[in-house]
Amino acid sequence: MTAIDTATITVELPDSFDPRWNRLPGIQVDGQRITINPAEYFFRFESSTWLVTDWDLVKAQLLDVDETTESAVEQLALDFTKNHGESTSDAARVLTTAYTYLFREEHLAGLGLPQITADHLRMLREAATLMALNKVELDGHISNVGPCWFFPAATSVVFDLDDATGGMLDEVYHGGWFNEHRRIESIKAHAALGGRLVHGCQSVPDQSCGVVAPYGASMANFRGDLAEFKAGWIEQVYAYRVTAAE
Repeated sequence: MTAIDTATITVELPDSFDPRWNRLPGIQVDGQRITINPAEYFFRFESSTWLVTDWDLVKAQLLDVDETTESAVEQLALDFTKNHGESTSDAARVLTTAYTYLFREEHLAGLGLPQITADHLRMLREAATLMALNKVELDGHISNVGPCWFFPAATSVVFDLDDATGGMLDEVYHGGWFNEHRRIESIKAHAALGGRLVHGCQSVPDQSCGVVAPYGASMANFRGDLAEFKAGWIEQVYAYRVTAAE
C-alpha cells in the first residue's frame, strides 16, 4: 500500500486571501500565505499527487488555438494534457496554477449579471483555487475531498453569505459564468490542471459542486461515490458557520 504524504502544504499566492478561511479546520491564511494541514483540512485525502501542465506552456501553445471541424476543443485539451502533463506531489504548484486565470474582472461588463461584483469574483477565485486539491481517479473514485467541494456551504462559512447570495454565486460557478466563449476558455485553461471541470450536481440545492476530473474518468462511479458521502460532510462544513450571537 502506497504511503500518502500528509506533510503541511504551504503556498504564497499573488493576492491575499480572506482571513475568514481560518474558520475552517486545517487551513491557516495569513495574507498571501496559505498553510494547509491535510490531516485536518480534508474529509478524504488518499492521494498526494496531481496531474498538471506548465501554465506558461498552456498560455503560449493552447489558449489561442481554435477548434476545427477535425478537432474539437476538448480533443485539443486532451491531446495537450497527454503530451505535456506531468505528475507532481507539489501541492503549492497546483494551487498556484489554479489561481492563475479564470474569473477575471475584465469579464464583468459583459457578463449580463449586474448583481455579480468584483468581490464575488474574488470569492469564486479563492474557493476554486482550493478546489483544485480535490481529486478524482480514472475509475471515478473520488480520492481527495475538502470543504470547498461543497461550494455554498464553504462560502457561507467563510464569507458570511446568506443562502440566497451563496446560491446565486454557486449558480454563476455552475453555468452563469461559462457561456460558450468562457466554456471554451475554461476547457483550455483546465488543461493546466490535467483535466476538465466536472459538476457533480445540476443546480444549487444538490450542492455537489465541481472538481477537475481527468478525461476518461468514469462518471457513473463518480456519481455513486459522491452520493454516499456528501450529506454528512456538508453538515460538517455548515457546523463552522458563525452565527449572529457569536
